[in-house]
Amino acid sequence: MTTIAFLGTGIMGRPMAANLVRAGFEVRAWNRTRANAEPLASEGAVVASSPREAAEGADLLVTMLSDGLVVAEVFAQAAPAPGTVWLQTSTVGIEWVAKLAEDAAAARVPFVDCPVMGTKVPAEQAKLQILAAGPEEVRERAEQVFAAIGSRTRWLGAEHGTATRLKLVMNAWVLALTNATGESLGLAHALGVDPQLFFDVMEGTTFDVDYARMKGPMMLSGDYPASFPASLAAKDASLVVAAAGDAVDVAGISATLAHLQATVEAGHGEDDMAVLYEAIVKTGR
Repeated sequence: MTTIAFLGTGIMGRPMAANLVRAGFEVRAWNRTRANAEPLASEGAVVASSPREAAEGADLLVTMLSDGLVVAEVFAQAAPAPGTVWLQTSTVGIEWVAKLAEDAAAARVPFVDCPVMGTKVPAEQAKLQILAAGPEEVRERAEQVFAAIGSRTRWLGAEHGTATRLKLVMNAWVLALTNATGESLGLAHALGVDPQLFFDVMEGTTFDVDYARMKGPMMLSGDYPASFPASLAAKDASLVVAAAGDAVDVAGISATLAHLQATVEAGHGEDDMAVLYEAIVKTGR
C-alpha cells in the first residue's frame, strides 16, 4: 500500500487527507495544532506527533500549509528519505517555490509544484483543480494522489514555479471578483438600492458570476463561515502584488489587499475572505 505523509490539516488539508484515506492510501497526518488532525483518525488515518514521524518511510509527502516559510520549516523537520516524492500543494509565491525546490534538490527528493484551485467545499467533494509542474518520471505516482483529491489536473511542464505563477494569475481573478462584489453591494447599500436587484439583473447575462452569488449572501448577512480565511487571502493578495512588481499595475488587487488587511487587523482573520466587505462599507449596515 502506498503511504502518504500529509502535513497540514486545516480547512483545505483535512478533507484532502480524508479523501486520500477513502481512496485506499495509508495516510499519516500531521498538523501543528494536533486537534485539527485528530478527526482524521476516525477516517482511518494515523495521526503523527511530528512531521518526521509522518514522513518516515513514506512514499509521498504532501504539504498543505499557510505560507512558504512554514512549508520550508516543516519540510526540514520531516527530513524525508531520498526518493520520496514531494507534492507541494500550498500557495507560496514565486520566491518561495524556488527556495523549496532547492531544498528538495538538496534532500534528493523529487519536487512537484502543484498548488490547487478551490476552497473548502471542492476539497470536501474531491473536486479541486490541480495545477502541476514537475519531473516526468514521477507524474504517474503524483496522478494517483491528484485523482483522489481533485476532478482535473493540468500539467504545465517540468519547471518548478510554472504552476505557482499560474496560481497567482488565477488568484488575482478570484480576489478581484470578491472585492468587486463587495464594492457593488456596498454601493447599492449607500444608494438605497435593494442589493437583490444586483443579482436579479445579472441573471442570464454574460456577466453573471457564480462566485459573486456565493460570496454576496455572506456580505449581506454579515455571517462569514470560513471557506477561505481572510488572513490567507491577504497572504495570497500580497503574493500577487509582489509578483506583479513594477511590470503590471495591479491597483485592483492592491485595493483588495488593503480591504483584507483592514479586516484582519480588526480581528476577522479567521472569517471567510468575503469579510472584506466590512472594510468596504464605511457607513455601517
